[in-house]
Amino acid sequence: MVERARRGVRRRWSALPVLLERAPSPVSAGAGLGLVLLGALMITRPLTSILLLGVYVGVSAIVSGAAEFVSRHRSPAIWTRVFAVVWMLLGLTVLVFLDRSLDLLPPVLAVLLLVGGLASVGDAIARGRASERVLAAAWGASQIVFGILALSWPDVTVLVVAVVFGVRTIVFGASLLVRFVRTRMTVRPEGETDGEGPAVGAEPDARAARRRLALLATGRYALAALLVAVSAGGWLLGDWLDDGAPVVDAFYDPPAVVPYEHGRLIRSDDFAGRTPPGAAVTRILYTTRDALGQPAVASALVIAPSEPRAGARPVVSWNHGTTGVARGCAPSLREESATRWAIPGLDDAIERGWVVVASDYSGQGAPGVFPFLIGRGEARSSLDAVLAARELDGLALLPQTVAWGHSQGGHAALWMSQLAADYAPELDVRGTAVLAPLAEPLALAEELTSGEANALLSVLISWVLVPYADTYAEVDLARYIAPGSRAIVREMTQRCLSEPGLVVSAVTALGVSEDRPLYTGDLTAGPLGDLLAANAASGPWETPVLVTWGDADEVIPPALQERFVERLCAQGDRVRWVVFAGYRHLPILQPGSRFLPVLIRWSEDRLLGRDGPVDDCNR
Repeated sequence: MVERARRGVRRRWSALPVLLERAPSPVSAGAGLGLVLLGALMITRPLTSILLLGVYVGVSAIVSGAAEFVSRHRSPAIWTRVFAVVWMLLGLTVLVFLDRSLDLLPPVLAVLLLVGGLASVGDAIARGRASERVLAAAWGASQIVFGILALSWPDVTVLVVAVVFGVRTIVFGASLLVRFVRTRMTVRPEGETDGEGPAVGAEPDARAARRRLALLATGRYALAALLVAVSAGGWLLGDWLDDGAPVVDAFYDPPAVVPYEHGRLIRSDDFAGRTPPGAAVTRILYTTRDALGQPAVASALVIAPSEPRAGARPVVSWNHGTTGVARGCAPSLREESATRWAIPGLDDAIERGWVVVASDYSGQGAPGVFPFLIGRGEARSSLDAVLAARELDGLALLPQTVAWGHSQGGHAALWMSQLAADYAPELDVRGTAVLAPLAEPLALAEELTSGEANALLSVLISWVLVPYADTYAEVDLARYIAPGSRAIVREMTQRCLSEPGLVVSAVTALGVSEDRPLYTGDLTAGPLGDLLAANAASGPWETPVLVTWGDADEVIPPALQERFVERLCAQGDRVRWVVFAGYRHLPILQPGSRFLPVLIRWSEDRLLGRDGPVDDCNR
């Protein structure tokens, strides 16, 4: 009876127990030692051992399903045979397609968890003692929960499953070693035989047997409670992370037919977030061109003074900094994106009667590939936002425009001024003000990759690498990333800087970096390096440029800004620059920044055509 109870809680869906159940002790010991080493490899080297993990999972699934048909204790239930067939097919899928694309492994593992969970739930319904059923139900439910979570968070699937399978493999291997040691250490009394008599150490006392069964039942209930607690915690954590992710509503889905011309308004709507004092905020969807010049759709916010005024108004084109590269990272989806905390000097601009047009860039909000640090894609989105805003009812805009931008947005603003005359001759872009601009992507990549790698840097690299690979056919993602990490790298691009799910990306990057770097190729060489260099904001600029940065900037080294200004002066551009002591990357644009009065005065001089200091190159 005790042996039957022990068999009842054994997981029938594991291949190795079936194969090793009746193996000779030396074979079991050798297999146990190998399994312990294999489990340790899975846990400590999830990327290195991903192929081995895939083979192990595939073979295990096939043998487990096959064993269900040949087992003497096979359940007659039809669902058991159905699940056995499904397991064998999934295992075969892993083995057949693993050599073609390791990206299939995470979703297949997730499906295997779901199927195994359903099988365990079926066991709980079909047969067994109460404690066995409770444990089977808890084990099945936990597999289903983690299968769903694995599908929701595919980048951590490899990491988590490697740990789960690794621990399971170590435990099973260790149990084989313990059984071997016990067998060798067992000393039989003189005259003892292996006949039908009672085994050595067996307790004939029925009360002892019942006590042992009670202990087993207690252990099952405790394990079931632990499984329920862990599953509930994982589900609540996943739910919290999902709630923090922005939701793209139907406004951003373009209609089936849109104007072919760029800079045309498709639709407009009220903005649901906070509005600055004395202003009205409208979100717009409009046509543009992507980085390769193909038709695309983008979204933007138009922030206009509420106070009526005769005549048209000048325009400030705001180019936002890095928020991520996914659709949901669009600033127009965020509550605070039309406040002075998001756009520097916004209240002063509204007070002066200026209209601020803030593009999300194509691929954010609206569908498409986000042109992260791809100059033409960013610039066309911003220029077309201003053109489309001119079609809003009740809003008259002057051609006079100044471009502002921070960080990535500084890169976009500089490119915007470079392309304006050819791409949008209707606009009169009179100057470009950039705050801590990321003007030269290749130079920054060289600086960042020369230092020590970290989790956040891994996320940032994915935000550059994936859009470049999706935009340029020359950039092959496989050339720059570790085998088996494509799902991890791509999933990092689906989370925004402001959402809690970014922590998942950071933890995943940190976990796999203990094995090997995510990025194995030289990011500054080959086609990627060439294209990063080609997307530098190189000018020349016909209109004045204002550059500012903090000498404590932790994102873009101040030395890069100094070299950028030196290059502008050397090629004859009119550039004014201001450096603030103690300022980091973000405070330079936030309320209270000492740069804001300089920005407003300089912009006012450009929009009104007044004289003012525009060139510090002889300073």
